[in-house]
Amino acid sequence: MRKTSILAASLSTLAVLTVMVAVPAQAGQHGRLVSVQGARGHGHVHSRNVSRQPGAISLSRGTQTNSGRGVASSRSASWGDGVYQSGASRTFNNGASASRSTNVVNNGDGTVSYDHSRTGYGGSTRSVSGTTTRP
Repeated sequence: MRKTSILAASLSTLAVLTVMVAVPAQAGQHGRLVSVQGARGHGHVHSRNVSRQPGAISLSRGTQTNSGRGVASSRSASWGDGVYQSGASRTFNNGASASRSTNVVNNGDGTVSYDHSRTGYGGSTRSVSGTTTRP
């Protein structure tokens, strides 16, 4: 019996690792869903989705455990015509969340305007903005 359970565990581990092998970056949209289930109901499900377009990218990920704990996160960025924008957020099942955003604009006169804000898990927000000369 012991040989059978070791063989089954080895095969299931091999199957999970095969699913998790990295796929080369491709334009367009793709995703992955991995479910790992263990003994006595322990396990988790993890998802990942990526969208790439010229001048933009977005990524969302989520993990949910069988015990009810989980987290969802997303990141995105876009650029073009002298403007760069990015943002990210993370939210836990208990409601705690944090986020950040960045905007940079080429003013066309040798200066760049920027604005960055960050909101922490406690709800406090910090912001920095200004204009600087391009190097």
